[in-house]
Amino acid sequence: MSENAALNYKGSKAALIAMDGLDLLEDNKDRQFVTALARGLEVLRCFKPRDRHLGNQDIAERTGLPKPTVSRLTYTLTRMGYLYHDEKLGKYQLGTGVLSLGFSLLTNMDVLKIARPLMQELANYSHTVVSVATRDRLGMIYLDGRHSTDATVSLRREPGTRMPIATTAMGRAMLCGLPVSEREKLMENIRQKDPAHWPKHKAGIEQALRDYRDRGFCLSIGDWRSDVNAVGVPMLPIAGSRLLTFNCAAPSFVLRQHMLEDDIGPRLVNLVRTIEAETSRY
Repeated sequence: MSENAALNYKGSKAALIAMDGLDLLEDNKDRQFVTALARGLEVLRCFKPRDRHLGNQDIAERTGLPKPTVSRLTYTLTRMGYLYHDEKLGKYQLGTGVLSLGFSLLTNMDVLKIARPLMQELANYSHTVVSVATRDRLGMIYLDGRHSTDATVSLRREPGTRMPIATTAMGRAMLCGLPVSEREKLMENIRQKDPAHWPKHKAGIEQALRDYRDRGFCLSIGDWRSDVNAVGVPMLPIAGSRLLTFNCAAPSFVLRQHMLEDDIGPRLVNLVRTIEAETSRY
C-alpha cells in the first residue's frame, strides 16, 4: 500500500490508549475508561523479560501507584491466576493466565500463519533473520522471526522482546505506516522522552519517510547498533488486523547497504504485498 493509503487509516481508540499509556490512569473525563482495570494491567506490564520476581514496593515505584493500592491489585491478580506469589520471597512473578493470553494472541493471528513460510524463504535466501513486530506505546514488540537455516551469525530475539522505534528499521517502518496526526504525536512523545538524541533520531526518521515514499521500504544502517543493518516495510491493517512491520536484519558484514537497497528491500516489499493479498481473502 502507498503512503497515501496510510494517511487515510484512522487509529482506533485502543490504539490511542496504547499510545497514551500511563497518562490515562489519571483520566477522569472519559466515563468509558475503567481506571481500576487500567491500574491492574499496569501492574502486569511492570514485569519485563529480565524480571523474575517483583515485590509490591518494586511495582509501586514503577507504576507510581500507592503501595496499598498495589497490594490490593497484586492480591486480586494472584487470585485470578495472572500473578504467582512466592511466599518465601514475599514477591510475585507472572502467572500462567498471562501466558495463555499471549499464546492465544499469537496463535490466532492469521497473518502470522500466512507470513511464516514467506519469511522463512526470504531468510534462507538472504542468510538473515526476517521478523514481524507491532507497536506498544513507545516501543516495538517482536512477535515472531524466521532465521536462515545456514546463517553462521543470527540476531535471535524472543517473542515479546522490546525494541526502540526511532533507530530500528521496524520502528521507522511503523512510523511510515501511521497517519500523519498519529505519527506526529508519537514523534513528539519520543522527543520528550529522549531530547538529547532527538535531532539525530528526527533526521533518521525523516530519511526513512523519504525512502518509504520513493522505494516502499526504509533502512537502519548502524543506527540501532553500529554492527547491524536492516530494512523495514509496514503492513497496514487489513481485515481487522493491526499495523505490523516486517524487517530483515543481519550483522553489517553480512548485509551491506547496497544489498538492502538493490535486492533485499524490494524482496521484502513483495513479501508484504503477498501477505496483504492473502490476508484480504480471509
